[in-house]
Order: sequence, then structure tokens, then C-alpha cells
Amino acid sequence: MPETAAFEPQAPTKYCIFGCGTSGYNIILELAKENERVIVVDRDETRVRHLRDQKYDAYVRDIAASDMLSGLPSFEIAFVMTGDADANLAAVAGIKKRYPTVQVIARAVDPVTGQKLTAAGADLVLYPQEVVAKTAVFQIKKQHASRISQRLFSLLAGWDGILGIITHKNPDPDAIASAMALAEIARHANSKTLTTRIFYEGNIGHQENRTFVNLLDIKMEHLSLDALQKCTYLAMVDCSGPGANNDVPPQTKIQIIIDHHKDGNHAAGQGTFTDIRPGIGATASILTQYLQELDIPVDKRVATALLYGIRTDTKEFKRNVTPQDLGNAGFLLPLTDADLLDKIMSPSMSQETIDVIGKAIQNRKIQSGYLFSNVGYVMNRDALPQAADLLITLEGVNTALVYGITDTAIVISARNRDIRLHIGNALAEAFGDMGDAGGHPNMAAANLPLHYFGNVADKVTLLDVVIEPILQKFKNLVGLENEDRKNEE
Repeated sequence: MPETAAFEPQAPTKYCIFGCGTSGYNIILELAKENERVIVVDRDETRVRHLRDQKYDAYVRDIAASDMLSGLPSFEIAFVMTGDADANLAAVAGIKKRYPTVQVIARAVDPVTGQKLTAAGADLVLYPQEVVAKTAVFQIKKQHASRISQRLFSLLAGWDGILGIITHKNPDPDAIASAMALAEIARHANSKTLTTRIFYEGNIGHQENRTFVNLLDIKMEHLSLDALQKCTYLAMVDCSGPGANNDVPPQTKIQIIIDHHKDGNHAAGQGTFTDIRPGIGATASILTQYLQELDIPVDKRVATALLYGIRTDTKEFKRNVTPQDLGNAGFLLPLTDADLLDKIMSPSMSQETIDVIGKAIQNRKIQSGYLFSNVGYVMNRDALPQAADLLITLEGVNTALVYGITDTAIVISARNRDIRLHIGNALAEAFGDMGDAGGHPNMAAANLPLHYFGNVADKVTLLDVVIEPILQKFKNLVGLENEDRKNEE
């Protein structure tokens, strides 16, 4: 059979496939979908003839032969995909020797073969069994996401009345955006017989959060027992059930729970619909996936809110971020209002926030890499995490706890850079029996209700009296009491 191809390529060739068995042919088909021109090399003359009949630029070669590149057009990326380990190894070595800058992806049957291919110059080694496994997991997750989205849509479509959507206490952008998106899904599913109301407890204190709500004109109401009783159905977003970072009575029936936290308090099975994914970086990411799977048009307000929610909860894609979060953010980006997003992220800072940050700096105490700072009485508890964000950047500080007191609770905001410590778990263990406490490995918070001590007028003195035994629980947990004993000795 002559070595000339069935036609001359009309454009530079980027890909060359060595070995056109099942794996190689599937790669060719994928590249063809993108209108990519490929060279195909195989030792089977019949297979090459069929490829040429399909208008592929195909050549008969023994890829293990020293002259197998002779007469081939140049290429940038090579796939070496035969089932012959020795032939693949020889091909990789030959390609790299002649074309050192060509990127080579090679197939291996086991780790030992993979190591040899890497040593020969392969830039990427593929194990077919792993590829199949990953593809299977990806496809089943995608199918599950589609089914769960449809189930939510069908559920909302059949309801008649008022759906109350509840965020956690002092809601952040992730919770607020998720509530907005759920309301949007409900509107598309059933605008005739179902209305929605978004509720929150506590305060929206952080200046960015207030700007976020105001600029996007998000309608939110303070949660009350009367409002709760007027709702026909209840949903919770970014919290895992009654009593989990909210004051909803534990016996309250919740029909929808959507959350991404792993705090041990999930009410799995309680709701009619429960979707809790601890592996995802933000609840807003879950809602974004619903919108995509349901093919619901996303307007600029909702898209801007969801993207901001994902960005803030993943700390600008630097904390607990997953490929799904990045993919969902990529979907939202072209749909957002860039000018509006810039305004949300550049708000003015309140005088109280500046004062709290100043007190936190002035009152800081550092012990073996742990920083503790008492900011006294605060009206805006959202100033504490901003102070903690600043103090954790100080040299020699691995963990920062900033605490203060409001009219109703002692509040603690923590930041952590010590990879040996999960600060969310540490706060939950130390303070969980006194109130709400928990969070992520590098950021967490605690809210410890004052109960009958709330009537004490002098809150600053009250904090000074009770805080040391409270903090000692945390110090004992992380081993700081041992440091104290060493210093005394």
C-alpha cells in the first residue's frame, strides 16, 4: 500500500494519534467534533484504509520502528494509545528524541509501565481503567444533579400557598443569593399558585452585605413566629435545619433544605427535599447548577448575586473551592452586571467597623502563635470578622480569635493559617454546648447567647468577667494550657 495519504491537509496539523484501537478512535471522534485536523498512525493496513475512506489523514506505520516518523507531517500534540506497552514506550522515546517540544500523552496498563513512559518523556500518562471510572462517576453525578433539580422543580410546581425561604442568622451573600435563586426557581415552576418570601434573623451588618442587598434590591423580612405560621411551606438555604445557626423551633417541619456545610446537624430525611453537599464550596453553587439543569434563564440580578455568593464563600476561589464551583462561576460570569458587582465589592466602611478594628489591634494578645483580642461591646457583629481577617495577617500569628459582646450574645470570629488545626471543629468542640459554633478549617465563628444575663446593663464588665473561663475551654483544647505551665516552670 502506498504511504501517501488520501489527501493533503489544508491546515497545520495539531494532533497525531498513534494507534487507532478503541481508545485512539474515540479520541479522533472527539477531536473531529471540534473540527480539529488529525494525523492517524496505525500498523493495521485495513484500519488505515477505512480511516482514509472517512477522509482522515492516515498512515501505515509500526510505531515501535525507529523510522516511524519519517515522512509524517509535523504535529504539536501526540496521543500514543496502543495496547502494546513496549510499542508505546518506543514511540514516546522516538517522538521526544526528534521533537522535544511536542506534548505527548501516552496510554499505560499499570503504574510500572506509567513510570517508564514518564521517564521516556511522556507529559501525561493515562490509565484507561481510571479514565473510565472518572467518566462513570462524572456522568452519574451529572445525571443525579439533573434528576434532583427536576424533583425540586416538580415539587414547587405542585404547591399552593406561600413558601417561606429562611437563611441562617446574620446572613452572608451565599445565603442571600441562594434564597434569591430558589425564589426564582419557584417563580418559573409555579407563578400562579405559589408565592415566596425570604426571611432572616439577626442583622445584615457587614457593609458589603448591606450594599449587596440594597443595590440588588433584594426583598428580605425579619423572621417572626407570626410570619412563620403564615407560610404554607418552609425552605432553608445555607443552613441544615431548625436550630442550626437559626432560632427556628426544632419541631418545625421544613419541606426544603439546601446546604453545603458539614457540621453534624444535618436534618437528612426530615425535609421533603434535602440536598446537602459538604464537598461544594458554596450553597450558591448548588443553586446555580439547578438553574443550569432546569434551563431557567438567569437575569443579571440573580447571576450577580450568585457569583458574588460563590466568590465570598470561597474567599475569591482560594478556600474550599471545587471544580464545580469554578464551572458554575464560569457559567455566571458573562451573565452578571460587572459595574454592579464592582460597586458591591467597594462599599464605604462604617465608623463602627473602623473603631472595632482599631480596638482589635490595640487589645491584641499573642500566645504561642494564637492571637486573642477583646473588642468589648459591639452593635455590628460583622465588624469582628473584618478585624479577624486583618489580624491573621500579622507576622507570627497562626490563629486569631476576635471576640465581643452584643445585647444578646458573646460573639467570636476566628481565622486560622495552621494546617494542623481545623478551627471550625475546634470552636464547635469548645463552645458547641454553649451556643452555635463551627465553620471551615480556616475560618469559623461562635454565637453564645447570654440568656438571663442579657438583662445586665454593663455588657463590657460582664464580658470581662465571663470570657476567661470560656476561652480557657478553647485553650485547653488546642494545648495552650501546657504552654502556660511550661512558662510558669
